[in-house]
Amino acid sequence: MKRDLSVKEASDWIQEATPRLPAEMVSLFESLGQSLAEAVASPRDLPPSDCSAMDGFAVRAEDLVRAHSDQPVDLPVVFEIAAGGSPARPLAAGEVARIFTGAPLPRGADAVVRQEDTQSQGDRIRFTSAVPPREHVRDAGEDMRRGEEVLRAGARLGAAEIGVLASLGRSMVAVHRRPRVAILSGGDELVEVDGDLNGDRIVSSNSYSLAARCRELGAQPIYLGISKDDPQSVENQFRAALGADCVVSSAGVSVGDHDHVRPVLEKLGCNLEFWGVKMKPGYPLAFGRFDGGGLVFGLPGNPVSAFVTFEQFVRPSLLKMMGSERCFLASIRARLGEPLSKKVGRMHFVRVRLVREGQEWIATTTGNQSSGVMTSLAEADGLLIFPLEEENLNEGASVEVQILKRNWFSGQGPPL
Repeated sequence: MKRDLSVKEASDWIQEATPRLPAEMVSLFESLGQSLAEAVASPRDLPPSDCSAMDGFAVRAEDLVRAHSDQPVDLPVVFEIAAGGSPARPLAAGEVARIFTGAPLPRGADAVVRQEDTQSQGDRIRFTSAVPPREHVRDAGEDMRRGEEVLRAGARLGAAEIGVLASLGRSMVAVHRRPRVAILSGGDELVEVDGDLNGDRIVSSNSYSLAARCRELGAQPIYLGISKDDPQSVENQFRAALGADCVVSSAGVSVGDHDHVRPVLEKLGCNLEFWGVKMKPGYPLAFGRFDGGGLVFGLPGNPVSAFVTFEQFVRPSLLKMMGSERCFLASIRARLGEPLSKKVGRMHFVRVRLVREGQEWIATTTGNQSSGVMTSLAEADGLLIFPLEEENLNEGASVEVQILKRNWFSGQGPPL
């Protein structure tokens, strides 16, 4: 078993070991968060013909060249076109057609005038200004062209992507299967959220935060509870996890007298491939594989350490299993708002807030960086990467910050 890997070495190792899960056909309604197993091309032009982008009147732009408030042009309405309907005939010179949003433009017409920009004069319509050709017209194929690839293989399906697929008439879609993630923890000091907290016992919060993160990613968490600090209890828990694609444990894959996980895993056919990553928080991370292919992540027990190691290693692995084309946290460059220092030898992931000042983002710490202070993580917009070989970062230094908050970019604006 390897020991003391760098963050990059550990990340590369895990990505190399992570398989993509097979494809399955699912209902479009059930596909949110999954990744396409195949590219999707449009079977037709969308819109299928030139159509109106507004409620108003289809016109020939040349008929309104001289229209002005002082010299209005009155033209007769000769027919009406509703959305989903068809024009009765081509539009002749000097005629207009009542048209509604999404309705096909009649032949002969080349523009649409909004209803609110006109005046009704009985069965005629008054126009008081000229209109350029193609005004308020959606061109055929403006959105998609027949045969055009509109979604790549590996694209994660959000609301917009599902809308695209629905517009193509796809009720079923081929996606990579969601990974089943067994989540477990262990220790006599741990209790469930509604458990007895007497005797300085601790609520097993890791299981809930990690399960929530799995659901956010589109994976299927399977919570297996808390094992006691004895080999049989640990073994029973891991046996229940054997059918999962991935096991995420904060049960202590370490070297203490009460750390029974490693011998139990070896007994169950798991090969532990490395232990220890040169990072803070999160050094005591273990990674292995069962003979049947399931991955095993032994995360540290402290809640911030468990969360940070999940983000750096488990999250990208799960996304790769799901066939996602983007597996790692997005990051931006920011200016450091305060000096930082540490010992050389470990990469630090510092919890920071991001505030925009002029043309830059300013990163400042959320306070206490202890691996047991979850509130500092809840308040963080991202994780500042303090490189392994660096000892000091001066105020004003340019730093990389991984973004943690969901929808942070849409809430704050694009990175500069």
